[in-house]
Amino acid sequence: MFQINVIICLLLWFLRAVFSSLALKLNEQDFLGEATCVLSEIVTKRNRSLTLNLHGKNGPGGSKNFGTLTVHAEESCLSRMAVEMKLRCSQLGNKDMFSKSDPFLRISRLTESGKYVPICKTEDNPLLIECFNFNSNGNHVLIGQLHKSVSELEKLHKERSGANLVFPTHRGQEKVLKGQLFVDQFIGKEQFSFLDYISSGFELNFMVAVDFTASNGTPQNQDSLHYIDPSGRLNSYQKAIIEAGEVIQFYDSDRRFPAWGFGGRYGGTLSHCFNLNGTNAYEVEGVQGIMAAYANALHTVTLSGPTLFGPVINTAAQLASQATSNDITKYFVLLIITDGVLTDIEETMDALVRASDLPLSILIVGVGNADFKQMERLDADDGCRLESSTGWVATRDIVQFVPMREVHSGQISAVQALLEELPDQFLTYNRSRNIKPLHS
Repeated sequence: MFQINVIICLLLWFLRAVFSSLALKLNEQDFLGEATCVLSEIVTKRNRSLTLNLHGKNGPGGSKNFGTLTVHAEESCLSRMAVEMKLRCSQLGNKDMFSKSDPFLRISRLTESGKYVPICKTEDNPLLIECFNFNSNGNHVLIGQLHKSVSELEKLHKERSGANLVFPTHRGQEKVLKGQLFVDQFIGKEQFSFLDYISSGFELNFMVAVDFTASNGTPQNQDSLHYIDPSGRLNSYQKAIIEAGEVIQFYDSDRRFPAWGFGGRYGGTLSHCFNLNGTNAYEVEGVQGIMAAYANALHTVTLSGPTLFGPVINTAAQLASQATSNDITKYFVLLIITDGVLTDIEETMDALVRASDLPLSILIVGVGNADFKQMERLDADDGCRLESSTGWVATRDIVQFVPMREVHSGQISAVQALLEELPDQFLTYNRSRNIKPLHS
């Protein structure tokens, strides 16, 4: 989970009681001070440590020195090791009457429930390795099997020896077979985590694109999706900017964010990618800079259409492409907020397929009650990667879509739903290019 915008309030007490089975009563202890920080302030430090100035219950200020408190974050994980192996079998029994067997292997790990499930990676628990004879009708016939841990497979590789397969009998016993399994290659690779990269100096560069098509409704009308409530109540566009931006901003050192609009008439000319702040500079200062530029644009931009994503994605991709040769520590995150149905779905898919080779992820928030099936198609959660009009397939999934109406109904958390896939997308990109954390 990527929800790292947790605010931590740390209170320090002098403990008068000795720890025992009894509950500690803080009202009986002496208060020494408190400090507040955001978790991302800790994990973005190279040593994952942050020293805070303590203050009294009335907040910072005053002449009294309450001292300091150092907080250190540690990441807990079962294993950092990924293993690449080449397996080979020999002297397998023949299961076909008139031809040779077509063997294949299936590897499963033992779960806490005692059942074996097919795996792609595992800890050093016993693995069930099964060898089957392939049949086109799906009724594959077991040739033999064995149980080995990863360390035992590594030992087979080092000793260049084979392990005999066994065949389970109806009586619960196993018949040892002549067929053997060999490990021709065993390579262990350290897997770096998202926090390893972030704490070493890698950054997430936040970008925003806002839909200014006429289907949002006239901004001056209260039923418009762009209506700015004088009471301070945020509309859906503002909520999306705040909720995503206030998390990601801590992973961007300069906090200067590119902000664009699309689908509106800017200076009398229809544009599908214009600078939100109305100047020649596309960057604004901080999340509040985005909010101010958005509010001002509602007075200077005429809502129009149609809804096109292609130009904005291509502009973001251009920035990400420049970073691949200049600064490998930068990874870009584009937030697109929209209310409508795409009219350039083919161009958008082409742009996304091209962008899948770049350090870029795209978050899409759907506001209003439109049919967002197209967006779900762009978010390849069904396991099928996007394919371009020319037949190119995306190298990885870079899109996450969240309909805001599900957030309003309480079904999901906007931040969690938007950002939960981001660390994996970040890691997939860097690992595929063998990019390691700095100083690793």
